[in-house]
Amino acid sequence: MGSTDVNRRDLIKRAAAAGLVAAPAMGVLSACASGGGAGQEKVEKAEKTDRNPLGVNKSAPLEVVIFNGGYGEQYALDAEKVYERDYGRVKHSATQKIRTKMQPRMVKGNPPDVINNSGGENMDIASLIEDDQVADLGPLLDAPSLDDPTRKVRDTLMPGTIEKGRFGGEEMYQLNYSYTVYGTWYSKTALERLDVEYPKTWDEMLAVCAKAKKQGLAGWTYAGKYPYYLTFAMYPFIAKIGGREVIRAIDNLEPDAWRHESVKKAFEAYHELQAKGYVLKGTPGIDHIQSQTQWNKGRALFIPNGSWVENEAKETTPADFEMAVAPPTGLDSSDAMPFGTIWAEASEPFMVPAKARNVPGGMEFLRIMLGKESAQNFTRLVSALSCVKGATEGLELRPGLASAMKVLEEAGDNVVTPRIHDWYLQLHKERIGGAMAAMMAGDITPNEAVERCQRATDETREDDSIRKYKHT
Repeated sequence: MGSTDVNRRDLIKRAAAAGLVAAPAMGVLSACASGGGAGQEKVEKAEKTDRNPLGVNKSAPLEVVIFNGGYGEQYALDAEKVYERDYGRVKHSATQKIRTKMQPRMVKGNPPDVINNSGGENMDIASLIEDDQVADLGPLLDAPSLDDPTRKVRDTLMPGTIEKGRFGGEEMYQLNYSYTVYGTWYSKTALERLDVEYPKTWDEMLAVCAKAKKQGLAGWTYAGKYPYYLTFAMYPFIAKIGGREVIRAIDNLEPDAWRHESVKKAFEAYHELQAKGYVLKGTPGIDHIQSQTQWNKGRALFIPNGSWVENEAKETTPADFEMAVAPPTGLDSSDAMPFGTIWAEASEPFMVPAKARNVPGGMEFLRIMLGKESAQNFTRLVSALSCVKGATEGLELRPGLASAMKVLEEAGDNVVTPRIHDWYLQLHKERIGGAMAAMMAGDITPNEAVERCQRATDETREDDSIRKYKHT
């Protein structure tokens, strides 16, 4: 992170300002404050050619770190084999503790060449970018695509992928490899057994949950230990009620954004699920895997989640489950946006650290992942869309993914893409997620949850140490 004469106190200050030393609620990493060397020496670049457009040194090793979560690691291992056909060997590792394992290395200046910065312990990339710790992926975007040298990589990406990787400028720092459809997930079989259809209005949702309760079933469960999962349904619900401009105001940290009437109505609706006993008992204390398992066992009808869930929950999903996703249930006929409105976006972030030894190799690895061979392999393995256009052509899709594609197609232009989780990670996960958790546990009222969210937003807006972003 600088010259060798940086002392320990200065290093701590710089790391804290960049968000590299986590706040107490995120888990203090004392190891991040040690070291302070000049960083690792970069490998010498090779000459750029048609077959090697990024100038990868074929004698240089590559290090890749993958988040071993809902998508597993096999898709990356397979892409690494493709890389090794033409370039150096790949050192591979996988973990669910990205922040714990990677932050110390980022601070010390010896990061790997590619990081899949995902999961509940992902690093705050906005802070990393602010501290010049992440490489601009412009050379990757302008390189010829793996399958068609007449097309640049940028021209092969799904709409919104490039924009999602930007943070206040034209540079793209983050490649979001998957294309995720968020919403309310359910079992078609479970609804058929209950003799109900997926509810489109909140009165219908309450009626379905009441019928389920009479059968000894819960209407809902969610990842209580990671309550930001609730936002996968809550953010598009808010947009449906009040329009996409409400989400933009929340993203922009505007005063009174959370006090908008649509937010209050959305919070009141979800709180009613808790108040009427329609949430699976014990939900506030379980994690995403446990909540998905309970859902798979038929103990709850609905769960807010993303399209990675089909792969993540496959070990506990019954053969006749018929997994499906639907747009979050709307409020009523007064909604500003139609029922089909969803949250969908490029997700599952990858980055190439600026201080990596083999930056060209890191970008070449991502170029390989964006080739048709790797993109189709990803979909086959994990039942998820990639950010590569047309990559599902000719593939047989599992029920959940086929449902997600159908929902995405039917949404048309009615797709919302909140940015608060990218721009202000701690605000999104801890402060807003925490307020929703307290409300759904019955500890605070919807109005109190609104005020907590607004207070946290105001504090973030007024904190000069945090870089601010705005929709343009």
